[in-house]
Amino acid sequence: MTCRRSGRVNRRQSGIAGGQTLAYGIPQETTHPGGRASMAGRLPLKPIATNFTLKDHIYETLRDAITQMNIYDDGADLRLDERSIAEQFGISRTPLREALARLEKDGLVSIAPRKGVFVVRKSLAEILEMIVAWAALESMAARMAATNASEREIRQLRKHAMRHSESSARADLGEYSDANIRFHQMILKMSGCMLLADMAEGLFVHMHAIRRRALGEDDRASRSVVDHMSIIEALEARDPDLAEKLVREHTMRLHDHVARTWARLEPIAESGSQPGA
Repeated sequence: MTCRRSGRVNRRQSGIAGGQTLAYGIPQETTHPGGRASMAGRLPLKPIATNFTLKDHIYETLRDAITQMNIYDDGADLRLDERSIAEQFGISRTPLREALARLEKDGLVSIAPRKGVFVVRKSLAEILEMIVAWAALESMAARMAATNASEREIRQLRKHAMRHSESSARADLGEYSDANIRFHQMILKMSGCMLLADMAEGLFVHMHAIRRRALGEDDRASRSVVDHMSIIEALEARDPDLAEKLVREHTMRLHDHVARTWARLEPIAESGSQPGA
């Protein structure tokens, strides 16, 4: 089975730590029930590369920041304030609005006239469908990777899994969440199929946020480490049937967990209102 090799799967990650929320466009200190405060900080603005336009830079920076948001946490603040973002970039609102329009086209934000801009999160039914789609894409990628991946790529996957299993053991879930999604992206790239990788990229932001929340529930982080090692062993054995089966079952366990425990989850309404507002 052959396919064009993908040159990209992973987008650049912003430096927002796990547990922070993007309130009004920048990470701010928030107090959770019980008085626990999250880390405070400012949105890290990257230098504009020589091959980037200003609009590209704004778009990529905002997309990376949204990727790091815990958008499926209870009580997540999903509103983005144009004025605050424009001030932090040091720009007018015109290029910012162009970048936000691109994000809206990507399905990542909702722009409601006279109400504001909101990061989109999906309904429970939509989340379950996305997980099924990801399971189908990645399981096929794993099947192809068992045949197409180089020995070096498989060694790198094992090294990545071993290095970040420690963050799971010490309950550093923010760090492990990023490493976890990177593990799955590596399998997609190892398939050698650019189309599989590109299709999965369209689900990336939401799958990252879904896995980030789910890893902190029911000791799923520890179970994830075990599953990852089994997947690596199947790839090392060059067993496409087993690799496909293990990846599909691993992702469908996430599906079953979400279906069982995420009983109530409100999407952003078409009017752009906050959940529960």
